[in-house]
Amino acid sequence: MRNEFIKELSTPSGTGRLVIVGGGPAGLAAAAKARAEGVRDIVIVERDVRAGGILNQCVHSGFGLHMFGEELTGPEYASRLERSAEGIACLTGTTVLNITPSLGVECVSEEGIFTVNADAVILACGCRERPRGAIGIPGARCAGVYTAGTAQKLININGVMPGRRFFILGSGDIGLIMARRVILQGGEVLGVAEIMPYSSGLKRNIAQCLDDYGVPLMLSHTVTDIRAKDGRLCGITVGRVDEKLSPVPGTEIDFECDTLLLSVGLIPETELLRGAGAELDPVTGGAVVDERMMTSVNGIFCVGNMLHVHDLADYACKEAEECARFAAKYLKERGGAGASVRISCSGGVRYTVPQLLIKDMTGALSLKLRVGGVAKNVYIAAYADGEEVYSVFRRVVAPGEMEYLTLPVNAAEKLRGAEVAEVRLKEKK
Repeated sequence: MRNEFIKELSTPSGTGRLVIVGGGPAGLAAAAKARAEGVRDIVIVERDVRAGGILNQCVHSGFGLHMFGEELTGPEYASRLERSAEGIACLTGTTVLNITPSLGVECVSEEGIFTVNADAVILACGCRERPRGAIGIPGARCAGVYTAGTAQKLININGVMPGRRFFILGSGDIGLIMARRVILQGGEVLGVAEIMPYSSGLKRNIAQCLDDYGVPLMLSHTVTDIRAKDGRLCGITVGRVDEKLSPVPGTEIDFECDTLLLSVGLIPETELLRGAGAELDPVTGGAVVDERMMTSVNGIFCVGNMLHVHDLADYACKEAEECARFAAKYLKERGGAGASVRISCSGGVRYTVPQLLIKDMTGALSLKLRVGGVAKNVYIAAYADGEEVYSVFRRVVAPGEMEYLTLPVNAAEKLRGAEVAEVRLKEKK
């Protein structure tokens, strides 16, 4: 039956088919919302054997407060999303290889290589963890070094403890959560080192996963050496770094441990975007999108952690629902975006999403953004041709927390109509 369905998908649809690549939280939320918006031909393509994405291995609670108004574990949250998308075709165990200029989604599965013809595509492929090779830690190449997500899967899915005495490099949320998980499983966490002078994770995770269990957080520190015995990690050296992030001689501390977890950042999965010729943002690592979350390739949309890394799965799902609404409208109208203005970021703001504003679009505007460092008592301000049109005050902003700037209609229209649109931090006088 699946072979017959794949054969049907390989012929031009003529029905306004929406193909969603990725069956994680963002993909499932987008599918359910697109159906609610009237799209009847929807296909989800998921490379894993089941939908749900990373949620399936996140057994901790804290999901769903914004989407469902209650606190759920990752698998419970995934189950809710799956039920909301029940009845929508989902090709699991299927990897997308490429997207052609005519929006042919080229796939491979145990059935072979085939193409799903689409009229619009939403990419919700998520992100991957930055590995050891990307950060250049010196020392032995040995067993016992894992990304935090890999250790999470080993413990929560496979029931295997990868070690007993752990040290964690990087204060990303996955690493913080794994510090607590390791301790609850009977392991020991000696500490968490963060190369920056601030944490890259949420404040609540620092409190609940480190402070509550007495795990020290060593800011402005990094791993400077890895030692091994008989091919297995036996110890590491941690040292302080200066303002240029270079190790400071004489500050080294040795730790005896058998496992090092890396939580040093997430990288959006951009291979399909590159292959399709979409413009990428050098700061986010994801696509450059307009207010509809459409990329520079007409008909290809991008959402979730593939677009930019989110603090919460709920936020990625909310963004996916908004994208699905625009994708449904695109399938009805098939129109281009028209003229746009690119937002420039300065004064401490690293990026905004979207990066492009559509000049003839109307209504309020919500920008998601991150800052480059910790700042106190500042305004996040929007400027149209040098004139401030809107601002919000924040007592503290930090890179680990996404900020939102929601402009009312009048301010949004001024920003869209500007020749130069800018978002920056402004100190309180």
